[in-house]
Amino acid sequence: MSDPNALDQAALAPYLEAHIPGFSGLQNIEKFSSGQSNPTYLLTARSGRYVLRAKPPGALLKSAHQVDREFRVMKALAATAVPVPPVLHLSGEDSPIGRMFYVMAFVEGRILWDPALPEAADNTERAAIYDAMNGTLAALHDVDIEAAGLADFGKPGSYFERQLGRWTSQYRASETDAIADMDRLIAWLEEHLPEDDGLVSLVHGDYRLDNMIFAPDRPQVVAVLDWELSTLGHPYADIAYQCMQWRLPHSSGFRGLAGIDRASLGIPDEEAYVGRYCERRKIDGIRNWTFYLCFSFFRLAAICQGVYKRALDGNASNPEKARTYGEAVRLLSALAVQSIDGDKQA
Repeated sequence: MSDPNALDQAALAPYLEAHIPGFSGLQNIEKFSSGQSNPTYLLTARSGRYVLRAKPPGALLKSAHQVDREFRVMKALAATAVPVPPVLHLSGEDSPIGRMFYVMAFVEGRILWDPALPEAADNTERAAIYDAMNGTLAALHDVDIEAAGLADFGKPGSYFERQLGRWTSQYRASETDAIADMDRLIAWLEEHLPEDDGLVSLVHGDYRLDNMIFAPDRPQVVAVLDWELSTLGHPYADIAYQCMQWRLPHSSGFRGLAGIDRASLGIPDEEAYVGRYCERRKIDGIRNWTFYLCFSFFRLAAICQGVYKRALDGNASNPEKARTYGEAVRLLSALAVQSIDGDKQA
Protein backbone atom coordinates (compact mmCIF):
# COMPACT_ATOMS: atom_id res chain seq x y z
CA MET A 1 0.00 0.00 0.00
CA SER A 2 1.51 3.31 -1.08
CA ASP A 3 2.12 6.07 1.44
CA PRO A 4 -0.41 8.92 0.85
CA ASN A 5 2.17 11.37 2.21
CA ALA A 6 4.90 10.28 -0.25
CA LEU A 7 5.98 12.97 -2.72
CA ASP A 8 6.68 12.43 -6.42
CA GLN A 9 10.33 13.46 -6.63
CA ALA A 10 10.46 13.27 -10.44
CA ALA A 11 7.53 15.67 -10.79
CA LEU A 12 8.60 17.98 -7.97
CA ALA A 13 12.25 18.54 -9.02
CA PRO A 14 11.68 20.52 -12.25
CA TYR A 15 8.91 22.55 -10.59
CA LEU A 16 11.20 23.64 -7.74
CA GLU A 17 14.02 24.49 -10.15
CA ALA A 18 11.60 26.69 -12.10
CA HIS A 19 10.17 28.48 -9.07
CA ILE A 20 13.01 28.81 -6.52
CA PRO A 21 16.03 30.86 -7.60
CA GLY A 22 19.23 28.82 -7.32
CA PHE A 23 17.48 25.51 -6.60
CA SER A 24 19.02 22.60 -8.50
CA GLY A 25 19.50 18.85 -8.36
CA LEU A 26 16.89 17.45 -5.99
CA GLN A 27 18.47 14.29 -4.60
CA ASN A 28 16.36 13.09 -1.69
CA ILE A 29 13.06 13.70 0.15
CA GLU A 30 12.73 12.62 3.77
CA LYS A 31 9.57 13.10 5.85
CA PHE A 32 10.11 14.41 9.37
CA SER A 33 8.71 11.96 11.91
CA SER A 34 7.55 14.44 14.54
CA GLY A 35 3.78 14.76 14.81
CA GLN A 36 2.79 17.80 12.85
CA SER A 37 -0.68 18.15 11.33
CA ASN A 38 0.92 19.48 8.16
CA PRO A 39 3.39 16.89 6.79
CA THR A 40 6.90 18.33 6.62
CA TYR A 41 9.85 17.12 4.55
CA LEU A 42 13.59 17.65 4.34
CA LEU A 43 14.69 18.22 0.75
CA THR A 44 18.33 17.55 -0.05
CA ALA A 45 19.58 19.00 -3.33
CA ARG A 46 22.90 19.88 -4.93
CA SER A 47 22.11 23.50 -4.09
CA GLY A 48 21.60 22.78 -0.38
CA ARG A 49 18.93 21.69 2.09
CA TYR A 50 15.37 22.96 2.20
CA VAL A 51 12.16 22.23 4.12
CA LEU A 52 8.82 21.65 2.39
CA ARG A 53 5.60 21.86 4.40
CA ALA A 54 2.37 20.74 2.75
CA LYS A 55 -1.29 20.33 3.41
CA PRO A 56 -2.12 16.71 4.21
CA PRO A 57 -3.72 14.66 1.44
CA GLY A 58 -7.46 14.04 1.32
CA ALA A 59 -10.55 16.07 2.17
CA LEU A 60 -9.88 18.82 4.72
CA LEU A 61 -11.90 21.24 6.81
CA LYS A 62 -11.89 24.65 5.15
CA SER A 63 -10.32 26.44 8.12
CA ALA A 64 -7.65 23.80 8.82
CA HIS A 65 -4.13 23.24 7.49
CA GLN A 66 -3.78 26.71 6.00
CA VAL A 67 -0.13 26.55 4.99
CA ASP A 68 -0.60 29.77 3.03
CA ARG A 69 -1.20 31.59 6.34
CA GLU A 70 2.01 30.12 7.74
CA PHE A 71 3.88 31.27 4.64
CA ARG A 72 2.36 34.75 4.84
CA VAL A 73 3.18 35.32 8.52
CA MET A 74 6.79 34.10 8.21
CA LYS A 75 7.32 36.25 5.12
CA ALA A 76 5.95 39.26 7.02
CA LEU A 77 8.15 38.59 10.07
CA ALA A 78 11.35 38.38 8.03
CA ALA A 79 11.86 42.14 8.45
CA THR A 80 11.24 42.10 12.22
CA ALA A 81 13.15 41.05 15.35
CA VAL A 82 11.32 37.70 15.38
CA PRO A 83 13.57 34.99 13.91
CA VAL A 84 11.88 32.84 11.27
CA PRO A 85 13.17 30.62 8.45
CA PRO A 86 13.44 32.43 5.10
CA VAL A 87 10.44 31.38 3.00
CA LEU A 88 11.15 30.76 -0.68
CA HIS A 89 7.99 29.70 -2.49
CA LEU A 90 4.26 29.08 -2.01
CA SER A 91 2.54 26.79 -4.50
CA GLY A 92 -1.09 26.67 -5.54
CA GLU A 93 -3.45 23.77 -4.96
CA ASP A 94 -2.60 22.57 -8.48
CA SER A 95 1.02 21.84 -7.55
CA PRO A 96 2.92 18.75 -8.76
CA ILE A 97 2.03 16.99 -5.48
CA GLY A 98 -1.67 17.75 -5.85
CA ARG A 99 -1.98 20.08 -2.88
CA MET A 100 -0.66 23.40 -1.60
CA PHE A 101 2.81 23.56 -0.06
CA TYR A 102 5.55 26.03 0.71
CA VAL A 103 9.32 25.76 0.79
CA MET A 104 11.60 27.45 3.29
CA ALA A 105 15.31 27.42 3.93
CA PHE A 106 16.68 24.74 6.24
CA VAL A 107 17.86 26.37 9.47
CA GLU A 108 20.81 24.68 11.19
CA GLY A 109 20.48 24.34 14.93
CA ARG A 110 19.10 22.46 17.93
CA ILE A 111 15.52 21.54 18.77
CA LEU A 112 15.24 21.01 22.53
CA TRP A 113 12.47 18.59 23.49
CA ASP A 114 12.83 18.40 27.28
CA PRO A 115 12.15 21.65 29.23
CA ALA A 116 14.57 20.44 31.93
CA LEU A 117 17.28 20.90 29.27
CA PRO A 118 19.49 17.91 30.16
CA GLU A 119 21.69 18.65 27.14
CA ALA A 120 22.63 22.14 28.40
CA ALA A 121 26.23 22.63 29.46
CA ASP A 122 25.33 24.18 32.82
CA ASN A 123 22.80 26.26 34.74
CA THR A 124 23.98 29.44 33.05
CA GLU A 125 23.08 28.05 29.66
CA ARG A 126 19.69 26.80 30.89
CA ALA A 127 18.84 30.22 32.27
CA ALA A 128 19.98 31.86 29.03
CA ILE A 129 17.81 29.52 26.92
CA TYR A 130 14.72 30.45 28.94
CA ASP A 131 15.62 34.12 28.68
CA ALA A 132 16.02 33.79 24.91
CA MET A 133 12.54 32.26 24.65
CA ASN A 134 11.18 35.08 26.80
CA GLY A 135 12.84 37.77 24.69
CA THR A 136 11.60 36.24 21.46
CA LEU A 137 8.02 36.12 22.75
CA ALA A 138 8.18 39.76 23.83
CA ALA A 139 9.56 40.68 20.38
CA LEU A 140 6.68 38.84 18.71
CA HIS A 141 4.09 40.74 20.72
CA ASP A 142 5.85 44.03 19.96
CA VAL A 143 5.58 43.53 16.19
CA ASP A 144 3.80 46.45 14.51
CA ILE A 145 1.05 44.49 12.76
CA GLU A 146 0.18 47.42 10.47
CA ALA A 147 3.78 47.88 9.32
CA ALA A 148 4.15 44.12 8.85
CA GLY A 149 1.08 44.03 6.60
CA LEU A 150 -0.85 41.78 9.00
CA ALA A 151 -3.68 44.09 10.06
CA ASP A 152 -6.20 41.72 8.44
CA PHE A 153 -4.62 38.50 9.78
CA GLY A 154 -7.45 37.92 12.28
CA LYS A 155 -10.34 39.59 14.06
CA PRO A 156 -9.08 42.20 16.52
CA GLY A 157 -10.71 42.57 19.93
CA SER A 158 -12.84 40.35 22.18
CA TYR A 159 -10.33 37.53 21.66
CA PHE A 160 -11.00 35.58 24.85
CA GLU A 161 -14.77 35.95 24.57
CA ARG A 162 -14.72 34.54 21.03
CA GLN A 163 -12.22 31.81 21.87
CA LEU A 164 -14.12 30.73 24.98
CA GLY A 165 -17.32 30.42 22.97
CA ARG A 166 -15.60 28.53 20.17
CA TRP A 167 -13.78 26.02 22.36
CA THR A 168 -16.76 25.47 24.66
CA SER A 169 -18.83 24.54 21.60
CA GLN A 170 -16.05 22.30 20.31
CA TYR A 171 -15.72 20.59 23.68
CA ARG A 172 -19.45 20.00 24.08
CA ALA A 173 -19.64 18.58 20.54
CA SER A 174 -16.90 16.05 21.31
CA GLU A 175 -17.78 15.33 24.97
CA THR A 176 -17.74 11.61 25.77
CA ASP A 177 -18.09 11.60 29.58
CA ALA A 178 -19.12 14.17 32.14
CA ILE A 179 -15.97 15.58 33.76
CA ALA A 180 -16.81 17.63 36.84
CA ASP A 181 -13.59 19.67 36.66
CA MET A 182 -14.28 20.64 33.04
CA ASP A 183 -17.83 21.69 33.87
CA ARG A 184 -16.59 23.76 36.79
CA LEU A 185 -13.77 25.26 34.71
CA ILE A 186 -16.10 26.35 31.89
CA ALA A 187 -18.52 27.94 34.36
CA TRP A 188 -15.67 29.73 36.15
CA LEU A 189 -14.20 31.06 32.89
CA GLU A 190 -17.58 32.36 31.75
CA GLU A 191 -18.10 34.08 35.11
CA HIS A 192 -14.59 35.59 35.28
CA LEU A 193 -14.14 36.66 31.65
CA PRO A 194 -12.21 39.97 31.81
CA GLU A 195 -13.48 43.01 29.97
CA ASP A 196 -11.74 43.49 26.64
CA ASP A 197 -8.72 45.73 27.32
CA GLY A 198 -8.05 46.56 23.68
CA LEU A 199 -4.69 44.80 23.53
CA VAL A 200 -4.11 43.16 20.15
CA SER A 201 -0.93 41.54 18.86
CA LEU A 202 0.22 38.81 16.59
CA VAL A 203 0.05 35.58 18.59
CA HIS A 204 1.77 32.30 17.77
CA GLY A 205 -0.88 30.02 19.28
CA ASP A 206 1.48 27.15 20.17
CA TYR A 207 4.49 28.91 21.68
CA ARG A 208 6.66 26.32 23.39
CA LEU A 209 10.25 25.12 23.62
CA ASP A 210 10.15 22.48 20.89
CA ASN A 211 8.62 24.85 18.33
CA MET A 212 11.86 26.79 18.01
CA ILE A 213 15.38 26.17 16.77
CA PHE A 214 18.33 27.27 18.89
CA ALA A 215 21.78 28.05 17.55
CA PRO A 216 24.10 25.00 17.63
CA ASP A 217 26.67 26.69 19.85
CA ARG A 218 24.86 29.35 21.90
CA PRO A 219 21.54 29.94 23.71
CA GLN A 220 19.95 31.99 20.94
CA VAL A 221 16.63 31.39 19.16
CA VAL A 222 17.40 31.33 15.43
CA ALA A 223 13.93 30.33 14.18
CA VAL A 224 10.41 30.01 15.52
CA LEU A 225 8.48 27.24 13.76
CA ASP A 226 4.92 25.95 13.34
CA TRP A 227 2.81 29.07 12.78
CA GLU A 228 -0.32 27.10 11.90
CA LEU A 229 -2.36 28.55 14.80
CA SER A 230 -1.05 32.12 14.50
CA THR A 231 -3.55 34.95 14.29
CA LEU A 232 -4.29 38.40 15.67
CA GLY A 233 -5.19 37.88 19.29
CA HIS A 234 -4.32 38.79 22.85
CA PRO A 235 -0.64 38.64 23.84
CA TYR A 236 -1.42 37.15 27.26
CA ALA A 237 -2.76 34.03 25.53
CA ASP A 238 0.77 33.12 24.39
CA ILE A 239 2.57 33.83 27.66
CA ALA A 240 -0.06 31.95 29.70
CA TYR A 241 0.02 29.02 27.29
CA GLN A 242 3.77 28.73 27.68
CA CYS A 243 3.52 29.01 31.46
CA MET A 244 1.35 25.90 31.62
CA GLN A 245 4.70 24.14 31.25
CA TRP A 246 5.60 25.05 34.84
CA ARG A 247 2.47 23.32 36.16
CA LEU A 248 2.35 20.22 33.95
CA PRO A 249 4.07 17.13 35.40
CA HIS A 250 7.41 16.26 33.86
CA SER A 251 6.50 12.59 33.94
CA SER A 252 3.43 13.14 31.72
CA GLY A 253 3.33 13.18 27.95
CA PHE A 254 3.34 16.97 28.16
CA ARG A 255 6.94 17.03 29.47
CA GLY A 256 6.24 19.81 31.93
CA LEU A 257 8.39 21.30 34.69
CA ALA A 258 6.33 20.30 37.73
CA GLY A 259 8.07 17.83 39.98
CA ILE A 260 11.52 19.06 38.94
CA ASP A 261 13.85 21.00 41.24
CA ARG A 262 13.98 23.94 38.87
CA ALA A 263 16.11 26.16 41.10
CA SER A 264 18.89 23.57 41.16
CA LEU A 265 18.90 23.59 37.33
CA GLY A 266 18.97 27.36 36.89
CA ILE A 267 15.46 27.42 35.41
CA PRO A 268 13.41 30.49 36.42
CA ASP A 269 10.14 30.02 38.26
CA GLU A 270 6.86 31.08 36.67
CA GLU A 271 6.68 34.40 38.52
CA ALA A 272 10.19 35.39 37.46
CA TYR A 273 9.56 34.36 33.85
CA VAL A 274 6.35 36.41 33.64
CA GLY A 275 8.06 39.31 35.40
CA ARG A 276 10.88 39.37 32.84
CA TYR A 277 8.33 39.35 30.02
CA CYS A 278 6.54 42.31 31.61
CA GLU A 279 9.83 44.20 31.95
CA ARG A 280 10.56 43.66 28.29
CA ARG A 281 7.08 44.81 27.26
CA LYS A 282 7.22 47.76 29.68
CA ILE A 283 4.03 46.77 31.51
CA ASP A 284 3.41 46.77 35.28
CA GLY A 285 2.15 43.19 35.44
CA ILE A 286 -0.62 40.94 34.16
CA ARG A 287 -3.93 41.28 35.94
CA ASN A 288 -6.35 38.36 35.80
CA TRP A 289 -3.40 35.96 35.41
CA THR A 290 -5.41 33.04 36.81
CA PHE A 291 -8.02 33.52 34.07
CA TYR A 292 -5.44 33.51 31.26
CA LEU A 293 -3.71 30.47 32.69
CA CYS A 294 -6.96 28.56 33.22
CA PHE A 295 -8.16 29.47 29.76
CA SER A 296 -4.95 27.95 28.36
CA PHE A 297 -5.58 24.72 30.25
CA PHE A 298 -9.17 24.68 29.01
CA ARG A 299 -8.26 25.30 25.36
CA LEU A 300 -5.68 22.53 25.38
CA ALA A 301 -8.12 20.19 27.15
CA ALA A 302 -10.78 20.91 24.51
CA ILE A 303 -8.28 20.14 21.75
CA CYS A 304 -7.34 16.85 23.45
CA GLN A 305 -11.00 15.93 23.86
CA GLY A 306 -11.57 16.45 20.14
CA VAL A 307 -8.63 14.18 19.30
CA TYR A 308 -9.91 11.57 21.76
CA LYS A 309 -13.44 11.63 20.29
CA ARG A 310 -12.15 11.31 16.71
CA ALA A 311 -9.99 8.38 17.79
CA LEU A 312 -13.00 6.66 19.38
CA ASP A 313 -15.20 7.30 16.36
CA GLY A 314 -12.55 5.95 14.03
CA ASN A 315 -11.95 2.78 16.03
CA ALA A 316 -8.45 4.00 16.82
CA SER A 317 -5.64 1.90 15.40
CA ASN A 318 -3.66 2.80 18.52
CA PRO A 319 -6.19 2.59 21.38
CA GLU A 320 -3.49 3.08 24.01
CA LYS A 321 -2.43 6.41 22.55
CA ALA A 322 -6.04 7.47 22.08
CA ARG A 323 -6.70 6.75 25.76
CA THR A 324 -3.89 9.12 26.78
CA TYR A 325 -5.78 12.03 25.18
CA GLY A 326 -8.83 11.22 27.29
CA GLU A 327 -6.66 11.09 30.41
CA ALA A 328 -5.05 14.40 29.42
CA VAL A 329 -8.44 16.16 29.53
CA ARG A 330 -8.86 15.11 33.16
CA LEU A 331 -5.30 16.13 34.06
CA LEU A 332 -5.54 19.56 32.42
CA SER A 333 -8.91 20.41 33.92
CA ALA A 334 -7.76 19.25 37.37
CA LEU A 335 -4.69 21.50 37.17
CA ALA A 336 -6.87 24.43 36.15
CA VAL A 337 -9.17 23.86 39.12
CA GLN A 338 -6.11 23.75 41.39
CA SER A 339 -5.14 27.17 40.02
CA ILE A 340 -8.65 28.48 40.63
CA ASP A 341 -8.51 27.25 44.21
CA GLY A 342 -5.16 28.92 44.73
CA ASP A 343 -3.12 25.79 45.33
CA LYS A 344 0.61 26.29 45.08
CA GLN A 345 2.15 25.03 41.88
CA ALA A 346 4.11 21.80 42.13
